[in-house]
Amino acid sequence: MAEEVKVSKFGLMRKKAVRFFKEVRNELKKVIWPSRTQLINNTVTVLTCCLIVGLMIWIVDFGLTLAVDTFLTGK
Repeated sequence: MAEEVKVSKFGLMRKKAVRFFKEVRNELKKVIWPSRTQLINNTVTVLTCCLIVGLMIWIVDFGLTLAVDTFLTGK
């Protein structure tokens, strides 16, 4: 009869973890990393967009605050 091999939970978990990290390493080899110029351009673009959206939200918030204050106080 064939002998059954018992694998402990720890051993199985260790094998899965090792396989996971090997797959992660293989996937990271496939990544095309941006050049320094691309990285700087993308960072500036994101920061500019965040600033513009933040200003738009601030303007709308300020306008709505003035409208509500005017409505509630009647001035």
